[in-house]
Amino acid sequence: MATKNSNLSAYNPDQIPSAKKMIFGIVVSDWNSDITHALLDGAYKTLIEHGAKEDNILVKHVPGSFELTLGAQFMAEYADLDAIICLGCVIQGETRHFDFICQSVTHGITELNMNYNIPFVFGLLTTNNMEQAIARSGGKHGNKGVEAAITAIKMAALQKEMEELED
Repeated sequence: MATKNSNLSAYNPDQIPSAKKMIFGIVVSDWNSDITHALLDGAYKTLIEHGAKEDNILVKHVPGSFELTLGAQFMAEYADLDAIICLGCVIQGETRHFDFICQSVTHGITELNMNYNIPFVFGLLTTNNMEQAIARSGGKHGNKGVEAAITAIKMAALQKEMEELED
């Protein structure tokens, strides 16, 4: 495994732009809530640590990972946001359901990125078992929510930078 004994959430805070003037949406699946709410906690705290104001973080819950894309689309259409973080967890089972959900969410978030003028961040854990999910939601491999928040800040900053080129 490529991630063995690695904390993938480690980063240099000095290389992260300020999120002070940014507004974020977080859509989180309530399926596998022990995992997804840990991802939410990591994302939320990371945004705050980098200057985002609590009032500038909109959090909405959806039933499962499949609903992440529509929840994110609702956020994009009804709120003025700089980036939207999509958090969920799908754990391999005995059927192909895992494959269909993972592929659908991946495709859906990609489509949202292409069709809206804001970043949608992929924070979906796709693990073989609960142990791997725990390791990636605050365990030995870090917290994918933290990584998603850092990505959201960096992509929102990139967009603002590009918009300034037009002026």
